[in-house]
Amino acid sequence: VQLQASGGGLVQTGGSLRLSCVASGRTVRSYAMAWFRQPPEKAREFVAAVRWSGGSTYYGDSVEGRFTITPDAAKNTVYLQMNSLKIEDTAVYYCASGPQKIGLSRSSSDYDSWGQGTLVTVSS
Repeated sequence: VQLQASGGGLVQTGGSLRLSCVASGRTVRSYAMAWFRQPPEKAREFVAAVRWSGGSTYYGDSVEGRFTITPDAAKNTVYLQMNSLKIEDTAVYYCASGPQKIGLSRSSSDYDSWGQGTLVTVSS
């Protein structure tokens, strides 16, 4: 699976952004999909995961209630709607895919395909 992430940019505290991750390749809908992020000088962390079928979701504690992950099967695209952004949301955001058996895993090592990352900067 090849992944192409986009939608990052500069936004003020309290603002919103929507990230997109377009997946291509054979049988993309049989894969688990997730977003991770890596803040400056920190380790990569889990943001959200979703199933293509049924739309089950799972969120990291720091984003639950503010971020929404949504799959669009017709477009092979997974979106991450980010609302009420905080300075601590500043990071490079990566989309990732892995075998369906991993479910809604929050472990980056379970995912074997990664997009190139898109930078989100939240300013005061």
